[in-house]
Amino acid sequence: MEKKKKSTFQKILNVFVWIMIIATIGSLVFGAITAFMN
Repeated sequence: MEKKKKSTFQKILNVFVWIMIIATIGSLVFGAITAFMN
C-alpha cells in the first residue's frame, strides 16, 4: 500500500470525524442553553 494515498484518506477521514465531533458538541451545548433559558 502507498503511504501517500493512505495519509490523504486519513486526512479526509480525520476532518470528517472532527466535523462530526464539533457538530455533536455544538448541538448538545445549544440544547443545554435552550433548556436553561426556558
